[in-house]
Amino acid sequence: MSVAGLRRAARESVSGLPREFWWLWTSTLVNRLGGFVATFMALYLTIDRGYSASYAGLVAALHGLGGVVSSLEAGVMTDRLGRRPTLLVAQASTALSVALLGFVQGPVAIAAVAFLVGMASNASRPAVQAMMADIVRPEDRIRAFSLNYWAINLGFAVSSMAAGFIAEVSYLAGFLIEAGMTMACAVLIFVKLPESRPEKTPGKGGDADASADSEPAVSLGTVLRDGRYMSVVGLSFLVAVIFQQAYVGLPVAMGEAGFTPADYGMAIAVNGVLIVVLQIPVTRFIEHRDPRLLLVASSLLAGYGFGLTAFAGSVGVFALTVCVWTLAEIVNAPIQTGLVVRLSPAHGRGRYQGMYTMSWAVAALVAPLMSGFVIDRWGAEWLWGTCAVIGTVAAAGYWALMRGLAEEETETVTSEAPEIPETSKVPEIPENPEIPEAPEASEPRVAAKADVGAV
Repeated sequence: MSVAGLRRAARESVSGLPREFWWLWTSTLVNRLGGFVATFMALYLTIDRGYSASYAGLVAALHGLGGVVSSLEAGVMTDRLGRRPTLLVAQASTALSVALLGFVQGPVAIAAVAFLVGMASNASRPAVQAMMADIVRPEDRIRAFSLNYWAINLGFAVSSMAAGFIAEVSYLAGFLIEAGMTMACAVLIFVKLPESRPEKTPGKGGDADASADSEPAVSLGTVLRDGRYMSVVGLSFLVAVIFQQAYVGLPVAMGEAGFTPADYGMAIAVNGVLIVVLQIPVTRFIEHRDPRLLLVASSLLAGYGFGLTAFAGSVGVFALTVCVWTLAEIVNAPIQTGLVVRLSPAHGRGRYQGMYTMSWAVAALVAPLMSGFVIDRWGAEWLWGTCAVIGTVAAAGYWALMRGLAEEETETVTSEAPEIPETSKVPEIPENPEIPEAPEASEPRVAAKADVGAV
């Protein structure tokens, strides 16, 4: 492709999105650029503080548990208080708790603050997704979610490289830098982002006070009773369990096979590089294609991409398997998020997004337990085979779910088609119509057509 073609493709990828989206995108990028704590938490606890690996794992689990708890709470806040207040509270709380984590002493205090950091840092996700769905047109949402995911991975890639250098100087500096950049995000949101929560549709009489009763209330019980949406949450959990193995199962398996941490770093770095390079062009390719086929294909690529790891014997082959499931991640992320928004009512997006976010938080808890149990009991090959099976089950689930959704939408369109009034239908003509007597000469002949009916 020529330089002019690349410029045109880039312009088309970012054009047409509202200004508010770009401020939200910028806050996401800044937040991820400062994401140091998650990267070096284990090293901080084991090397700088001298705690055991088991304690570091416990702290990581508590951090994840905080995310599980806050997902639903933040979803409720997003709908009740609004997107903007929830984001401000989440970002300010994250900044304060991260800074506090750098100063607390003692294992109990560190574990408690890590739980608070997990709660605060995860609380912004439902609000971000809901606000993005509010301000972006439906036809542009897949592209918007893809650009946001690209910003997340770009920020993560840069912060991961910077974390190593900062840790060599001072772990406390890393905590304070992340706290400062997170607080900068809160200021950016306060200054540049207006509230986007949609107002409920007024009643038929136009009474503003009737607007609260014009749409059904959405509670967490409503979300749990939405069988179709909860199926999406369940399938998302399966896919998330697979992707989490990149950070829990893969390093353990490579270590047991005799590879060094540097080898793992080289292999996993392919993931970030490919996402940064391919996310936007791949999204342009898939933007208007069948989401059912894309979700099925991405589930299979994820499952069998990790399944191929069983045959890897060198860093190069490990990197090739990373390429396979990274492509699945690139395709799955925007399509899955778009499906979640598609099935969420506008006035309940916060709660629906909170439930979706929780599926990933729970997967972050389950994946380490699953990988450790399977590897210790049967070996890493069984873990990768299990990933292939889970990917197949997820693909079948997406196929059935999207097929049912397509059939339901077809039936809805058919049932909502306007019925032809009786007066406009062509009357049935009997087989042997009686021929009326000839009119008198004084009647106009054309009047006889009125007896047949207007066509």
